[in-house]
Amino acid sequence: MTITLETLQAEVLRLSPADRAKLLDRLIASLDVDAGAEAAWDKLADEREQELVAGAAAAVPLDVAIARLEARFPG
Repeated sequence: MTITLETLQAEVLRLSPADRAKLLDRLIASLDVDAGAEAAWDKLADEREQELVAGAAAAVPLDVAIARLEARFPG
């Protein structure tokens, strides 16, 4: 039996919010197919956190960071 995307979506939306959240987590995890890239990003995030804790780097307010990104990547 083939199920259409619309039918599947209707069924999913009948789930409780908690079950939809669990399903979403599983779907997102299924898209993370490059474990090496994930590990590299995790390592970089850990390094940046340590720099903040050690005082080697300063935090930037979210609105400033977003403005910088929008200026760098317009559109």
